[in-house]
Amino acid sequence: MLIKLRVHPDARKNEVLRKAADLYEIWVRAPAQEGRANAACLELLGRALGVPAGRLRLIKGGRSPSKIVEVPDASAVKKTPIMRSER
Repeated sequence: MLIKLRVHPDARKNEVLRKAADLYEIWVRAPAQEGRANAACLELLGRALGVPAGRLRLIKGGRSPSKIVEVPDASAVKKTPIMRSER
């Protein structure tokens, strides 16, 4: 299962917002330096999905705010409700 992400580094707080079945927007406090925001993003997404962060694989967007992440076992993913935000 592939998930599209839009990541905002250097945010005030860590937050995950599910916008559609395969689209998440993530705010992380970590800076976009030396992969710290990517690592924080995968950790937060893993918690939101109920999957260990080590099982998630960054497919595309290592240096971009738009990313694609692979979740190997889609059946193990916790179903979270889709939220809309007026951010």
